[in-house]
Amino acid sequence: MGLVTPEIESSARPEDQRGRAETRTQWLIVSLYLLGAVALTSRLWADPASRAQPGDLRDIDQYTWFVRYSATAIAHGHLPAFVTTAMNPPHGVNLLWNTSILLPGMVLTPVTLLAGPQVSLTVLLTVGFAGSAASLFLVLRRWGASISAAALGGAVYGFSPALLNSGIGHYDLQFAVLPPLIIDALLRIGTGRSRGVRTGIWLGVLTAAQFFTGEELLIDTAFAAVVLAVILAASRPRLVLQRARGAIAGLATGAGVALLLCGYALWVQFHDEVLHSSGATAVVSYHGHLTHIYTIPYAFYTPSSALLFHTTGSAAAAARYPQPQAEYLAYLGFPLLVVLLAAAIFFWRHLTVRVTVVACAVLELFSLGGQPLLLHGIRYPAPLLPWYWLQALPGLSSALPNRLCLLADGAAGAALAFSLDLTRSLASRHANWRNAGTIATLAAVAAILPLVPLPYRVTDVVQVPVGWQATFTRLHLAPDARVLIVPVPWGALTSPMRWQADTGEPGSMIGGDFIAPNEKGRQSRAGRAGQTVTTRYLNALWQGSATAPAPSRAQIEADLSLWKPAAVVAVTSRESQLGQFLIRQFGRPTSQVGTVLGWRL
Repeated sequence: MGLVTPEIESSARPEDQRGRAETRTQWLIVSLYLLGAVALTSRLWADPASRAQPGDLRDIDQYTWFVRYSATAIAHGHLPAFVTTAMNPPHGVNLLWNTSILLPGMVLTPVTLLAGPQVSLTVLLTVGFAGSAASLFLVLRRWGASISAAALGGAVYGFSPALLNSGIGHYDLQFAVLPPLIIDALLRIGTGRSRGVRTGIWLGVLTAAQFFTGEELLIDTAFAAVVLAVILAASRPRLVLQRARGAIAGLATGAGVALLLCGYALWVQFHDEVLHSSGATAVVSYHGHLTHIYTIPYAFYTPSSALLFHTTGSAAAAARYPQPQAEYLAYLGFPLLVVLLAAAIFFWRHLTVRVTVVACAVLELFSLGGQPLLLHGIRYPAPLLPWYWLQALPGLSSALPNRLCLLADGAAGAALAFSLDLTRSLASRHANWRNAGTIATLAAVAAILPLVPLPYRVTDVVQVPVGWQATFTRLHLAPDARVLIVPVPWGALTSPMRWQADTGEPGSMIGGDFIAPNEKGRQSRAGRAGQTVTTRYLNALWQGSATAPAPSRAQIEADLSLWKPAAVVAVTSRESQLGQFLIRQFGRPTSQVGTVLGWRL
């Protein structure tokens, strides 16, 4: 036995060595993703507590508040409540109607408490790029893609322009780690490649995690999964019918686990809410104008200045996009579009390529929205677009169709990986095609080069006013005391939310920037917090632009009676118009420190 054992070990060693080498290579790929993510956010990391990416600073201020809220709850030994009066008392805010990233906020609690909420957001941004790329990479490996092909596919998804521009201020969309894993679990259940119940439990956990990270991306992921299922059923109807019975147990288990984890939250979100639709087409406010949010076709092939390879003309065209910069999501570039088209033609008989290419095309088509479309001078009626027929459905009526581009990029990365491996496989079987595999790899790399991003530009965030914390110390307020901050925060003026996020003061802030789902008369998709006559006048005084008459004493008293503030804190001086107005209303300030006045009422 002593003579036989070394021989057995020796024969097993090459296979073990290959396995270890493959594992090391996969870790190397993931490390390269992380290195790329750090490079992309490097200017933020130079001063992570004081820098943010420009383009959507109001949303970033709002996210700092959400991250601080979750961290404060964990620090006090409990989970974040779904409804809170820490903002907008006495009505409060339902966080489930907002992009509150509750789960990431809880996970990042140590970072938030030690370094501040802006650092937590930069960590989340960096992990979002690397994690999203690694997620699709591992899924592609599970479905048979080679390491190099899967690495390219993961890079297309994780560093796509869709994620790059979402990262300007939409952290709930940019952190796209979970969608590939959810779709992978669904496909494994549907095709019978894994145990239904066991994978169903995993699916339920993933679904719940995405629910508490971002509901909108969960809806988009479910939509993409349905698209994939329909394409798969159309391609292999007999196979789908054979697997249907076995898939029921796994899907039912996943639904049960997700409902168990999210059921109470869903009840809180929808209980007593009456949703008022203002029309199926979603719009947002941009530069003071309401604009529809959908993909305009030239975005598919016009690179912006955020990418390494762009021209002055293309950057100018992208800058003229009549929607926020964070919504410029569709770019794939002519080279990759041509490669995907060629893959569809040459490998149509191969199920993996057919399903992923068609899914990419269908999702991009849906991203065009459901309104009349003008393309090269030709007007296309809205009923010709598929989203037109779905946009009024529950769950989709307030969705933004252009964000389906996030999932389309994942399908594009998968199609690129599978078609590259098929090309190499064909080349290996033909002696005359000796260099075809190398040429295909170089072509794939060349096709994704236009997607290479530049590091984020940065800007300094609004700093906490001098005397802010000292003022609250002098006022001696209860931890949950309501405070009227001037300027009064709302959707167009969010700096007080950052001040509260950075310091934890005050415990409850009147007003705020949040989404309310049931406000009648709103023309936008949900409607952010508005202003009263009193708050509008106070903000105008703070901005030095007050032209309207002051609110009546009765109006002020009615607002104060509703809010019941324990204190008023204003970032101003005694001599300013705002300071003089507040002194006339509340008398001599209780505290004056730096640029902050405080009244304890």
